[in-house]
Amino acid sequence: MGTVEFDILGAFEVHSVERIRAILDSGFDIHVPIKGKSAVTNLTEMYTRSDRFPDCLRLLLERGAVLDDPRVASVLLDDADGLAAELRADPSLIEHRTSIVSAFTPLVGASLLHVASEFGNVKAARVLLAMGADVDARAAFDECGFNGHTPLFHTVNSNDNRSAPLLNLLLNAGARPDIRLQGITWGKGFEWETTCFDVTPVSYAQLGLLPQMHRRERDIYANVKRLLEASGRAVPSLDNVPNRYLKPKT
Repeated sequence: MGTVEFDILGAFEVHSVERIRAILDSGFDIHVPIKGKSAVTNLTEMYTRSDRFPDCLRLLLERGAVLDDPRVASVLLDDADGLAAELRADPSLIEHRTSIVSAFTPLVGASLLHVASEFGNVKAARVLLAMGADVDARAAFDECGFNGHTPLFHTVNSNDNRSAPLLNLLLNAGARPDIRLQGITWGKGFEWETTCFDVTPVSYAQLGLLPQMHRRERDIYANVKRLLEASGRAVPSLDNVPNRYLKPKT
């Protein structure tokens, strides 16, 4: 891979708007594929989640990039006003389904609320809920009967726990914390792909403790506690979080 392509992928990984802009200003052609994919697709498929993502995406779109599904743009940009205007102009958008490669929880046959939940975009999620989005909409099932998850599943062990505010927003909007799936394939197509069986939001949260998920123990147990409370279940004492036995002694 050429140096420029390597540099822009690195900028995508850390969501550096400044570095992306500098590379584009130096003459990089936004329409040239990188590793067989468009620049904007490489950005959306990157595993990082942060508040800087919308600005990175906005820059690429301003420079002529086109999303595979332009109807999800306002959600990915966390553009509340733009999304509300689009929904008023076309109320059927609330039922729109899309598929985006996701490094974590699948976005196949996903609603706009699934997308907002995966990327931690609270402003977009609030608009969707206010305008009638189904808080328990199901994503597509695969050929094994796996997935079919609700937006809540995207929030329980998210990258850097970015979607924790979405977890609370969805629960407060009536999302069911007790839905059980036959299975879900986390990181489909990536080297960390992991199939999880008999999954509920609580168990999926706890699966964030798997080493390949790189989640923080305190975040995981805070989310588990919130889900248990929402289910009306007792919350046991969690005195050994993080697990002191696994920490090196000083």
